[in-house]
Amino acid sequence: MPIRPFSPRTRLTAMALALGAALSGCVSFGSKPPPQLLTVRTEAAVAAGRDLRSQGLPAIAVILPEVPRAIATTRVPVQVDATSVAYVKDAQWTEAPRDLFLRLLGETITAGGALFVIDEDQYGLTPQRRLSGSLVEFGVDARTRQAVVTYDAVLTDSASGQALRRRFTAREPVSDIRADRVAQPISRAANQVAQQVADWVKG
Repeated sequence: MPIRPFSPRTRLTAMALALGAALSGCVSFGSKPPPQLLTVRTEAAVAAGRDLRSQGLPAIAVILPEVPRAIATTRVPVQVDATSVAYVKDAQWTEAPRDLFLRLLGETITAGGALFVIDEDQYGLTPQRRLSGSLVEFGVDARTRQAVVTYDAVLTDSASGQALRRRFTAREPVSDIRADRVAQPISRAANQVAQQVADWVKG
């Protein structure tokens, strides 16, 4: 019985399968999720069941901070030296650091009871003061084995037309630069910075 030659379509399919098999050993078409996701814990949380009223309290808008490219990701950066940044293996935040810090900052200021915090997308309220800034650092410094959080804050007042700028930073020791060791010290440093900012804006 004569053997029929492969059709062009069959040959193309076979080539595609062979190419896929060759690539499967060196290329990953999906990222494997880490065994656990990391987050920060608010130490100055608002008590459950407590009414928060804007009446009688100055309102302040807390704006999502700007971030450098190194922390515009859910990975945890490690400053290796003055010009090199790596990332902690298998460590990933539940959401971007700028969102984690914004929520922490708003919660901490609210818990102080001196200001009524609104988000920038909440309409109907016109706050006199506005807190914005840049989250400069939110990770680990391998040179000192410390978690580092740095926030450059800008407080503007629409009534006076003035603005204040101040840098806040905090450091906490890291026992080991591993996925299961970095979240807690970064969280503690972030809470320290958030409390410093909260004390500053209500003054």
